[in-house]
Amino acid sequence: MATPTREQVIERLRTVKDPELHRDIVSLNMVKDVAIEDGRVRVHVELTTPACPLKEQIGGDVTRAVKAIAGVRQVALEWSANVRSSRGPAAVLPDVKNVIAVGAGKGGVGKSTIAALLAVGLQRDGAAVGLMDADVYGPSIPTMFGVAERKPAVRGERILPIDAGGISLMSMGFMVDPDRAVIWRGPMVHGVIRQFLDQVEWGPLDYLIVDLPPGTGDVPLTLAQSLPPTGAIVVCTPQDVALLDARRAVKMFQQLNVRCLGMIENMSYYLCPNCNHRDELFDHGGVEQAAAALDVPFLGEIPLNADIRRFTDDGRAAATFAETRDYVRDAILTMVRSVAGQISIVSAEAEAAPTLTIE
Repeated sequence: MATPTREQVIERLRTVKDPELHRDIVSLNMVKDVAIEDGRVRVHVELTTPACPLKEQIGGDVTRAVKAIAGVRQVALEWSANVRSSRGPAAVLPDVKNVIAVGAGKGGVGKSTIAALLAVGLQRDGAAVGLMDADVYGPSIPTMFGVAERKPAVRGERILPIDAGGISLMSMGFMVDPDRAVIWRGPMVHGVIRQFLDQVEWGPLDYLIVDLPPGTGDVPLTLAQSLPPTGAIVVCTPQDVALLDARRAVKMFQQLNVRCLGMIENMSYYLCPNCNHRDELFDHGGVEQAAAALDVPFLGEIPLNADIRRFTDDGRAAATFAETRDYVRDAILTMVRSVAGQISIVSAEAEAAPTLTIE
């Protein structure tokens, strides 16, 4: 029987492409180790995100490619993940690999809920995640995570974020009385966002999610000028009135040279828990159509569901993944992994971009 070699395995793995990045896994440096013993081949594959939506497909492609080598009797896969940075060397938040803004054209579409679920989903998959509540006029993130009564500690000149189940949080809600209205002009808003970026000890993060205020005001401009972010997500409900403002939000990010990672349809449909009757209260499919018209990715649809509302109201956002119905959890996981996939694409493009070296 022929004895397979490491070189043969590597050559076969060059035929396996990441379906999203459209490059082979060897050139993407995803193959970290190959071991061969008595016809048994072990391949260590390092994914570009722990929330990889195509892990099973990649695994199947690797197995088939290696099994085609004469003498291979068995293929075993070992997995790990290393989130790639899309930002390169950065003066602001140098230890944060990816910054994702979550925005909406108007309020009331569930933007903060989506930001919270995205943070929880990425963290559950194994990523280091922070969540910055930049919705200074209506900070709701502390309530969703059950930490509204806590106050951030200060170490020297640095503010320490609140830890909520392994997610680092910072919010205006920690700084002001919950019943007090924040009535600020643009320069004051700019100042607090800069403080959250410059003075909070975020530490090393794979993803920092930034929950923006609704609309097209000062905060997105400050964020874009300060970082810039990896990209932005626009949350919308499917009815026409909301879509008008969502399109403006996408255009705003494009004008700010912030890549739109995609759009999410929230409150997409309601499924009766008693009879399974489906009702599309706010219409359905409008966000996917708008995303296609704007040439941005569609990242998924989240149903209108009482569990999501109850868990976030009760400060148990993480319970949405563990204690809700399968179709709700599956929809959220699809959204989380679609976002992670888009970020991996941006990171791969950043790594492949030419650099100018002056000697």
